[in-house]
Amino acid sequence: MGVVADFGELASIAAKLAVDHLDAVAGPDRPVYRPVPPADRDWLIGQPLPSAGRPLAELLDDVASRVMAYPMGNGHRRFFGWVNSPPSPAGVVVAPLAAALNPSCAGGEHAGALLERTVLRWLAELVGYPGGGLLTSGASMATIVALAAARHRSAAEDGWDIREDGLAGRPPLVLYTSEEGHSCLRKAAELLGIGHRGIRTVPVDRAYRMDPGALAEMIQRDQGEGLRPFCVAAAAGTVNTGAVDPLGEIAEVTEAHGLWLHVDGAYGALGVLAADPAPGYAGLSRADSLALDPHKWLGVPVDCGCLLLREPDQARRAFSLVPSYLNDSDADEFGWFAEYGPEQTRPFRALRAWATISHLGRDGIVRLVQRTVDLADRLAELVGEADDFELLTPPVTSIVAFRYRPPVAEDTEWLNRVLPSAVNARGRVFFTGTRLADTEALRACILHPDTTPEDLELLLTEIRATAHHLLAAH
Repeated sequence: MGVVADFGELASIAAKLAVDHLDAVAGPDRPVYRPVPPADRDWLIGQPLPSAGRPLAELLDDVASRVMAYPMGNGHRRFFGWVNSPPSPAGVVVAPLAAALNPSCAGGEHAGALLERTVLRWLAELVGYPGGGLLTSGASMATIVALAAARHRSAAEDGWDIREDGLAGRPPLVLYTSEEGHSCLRKAAELLGIGHRGIRTVPVDRAYRMDPGALAEMIQRDQGEGLRPFCVAAAAGTVNTGAVDPLGEIAEVTEAHGLWLHVDGAYGALGVLAADPAPGYAGLSRADSLALDPHKWLGVPVDCGCLLLREPDQARRAFSLVPSYLNDSDADEFGWFAEYGPEQTRPFRALRAWATISHLGRDGIVRLVQRTVDLADRLAELVGEADDFELLTPPVTSIVAFRYRPPVAEDTEWLNRVLPSAVNARGRVFFTGTRLADTEALRACILHPDTTPEDLELLLTEIRATAHHLLAAH
């Protein structure tokens, strides 16, 4: 079957849909988010499998009216939810070209696999990390690969082959992460046979950073009980507050006990480029592995995560499996990316990342990071100046954690719990809630390069107005 008739015309229509969407979402008067009406929701989730094919032109009509009409909202400059950036223009432009090539980037001598090596080297250079690795779907997959490599190294040091023998009959492995550690760490530990019981939750200080002293005590206690500590997962930018753990002090502990140090920098690793980065970044280069998501602060269109390792061969030893039908006699010393993780068929993620980084350049990336960090500082100032808001911790990246303080203290918990959904339904801003120190909290993550100080003022205005309405109806 040849190329679909009128493909060029249809591709132009699709491109115009993308351009119109990006133009519209840039308008300050467009709602950040709007709920999907019941009829369109039913269509989106309940379509029957068509018995006969449909023309592409009809499909584009459906996309325009029923898909692009209900975006997540993260393209808008007043979207402050979770850690979701707007797509970089460069990444959007080249995404169809990657789809047209449609390679498997498992390995081989073709542009998709080769360009990934440059992207990885660029990412390592940006954050000052001495290693290589592979692009992944995101930090969740990067964490699985990192912990598997750490698990394999720990077993090998004890003289057993975990790939051959598994975990049965061996001392239980123990992973350490802080109270603010990302949920993907637990998922990875459960998947890799470590189990939730093998995770130790290290206390944090008043700035929500891991306590190295408490970490050392926990490791010594577990070793004394015959357990096998193998990895510490620290953070360079937590999702709740953007906190950066004291990586240098943590590295001292892991090196003293022979443990693997993994750093979750999925969101915050690029914060090292700010003019006044958090002191904890100084220890970043000592990590054995680092997760970094280009689809977060850099704005590379999803999905594009990254795992960097000080010694990439640690991952290769944990995953390499080359059946005869994939043997490549022309491969260089590096081999195939498929040897370094669980994915065999891998999409051409590198093109979107390469285009984004090339378009911005290092200077542009630094400006993006600095601008969003400055805006977070400004929001913190606005919160600190208001009698009805409370700053929960000074920002160190581009996340601000705070809460609304109602006139009656007893209303604080429930009000901060219900405020995000109530405010978001109004459509003028979007943000999310969380829990900090076992209390309800609000958080705003600033990633959009076009966000203004006025947008931050509107965020607080919308929260305040919604709070008054909720209190009056309570």
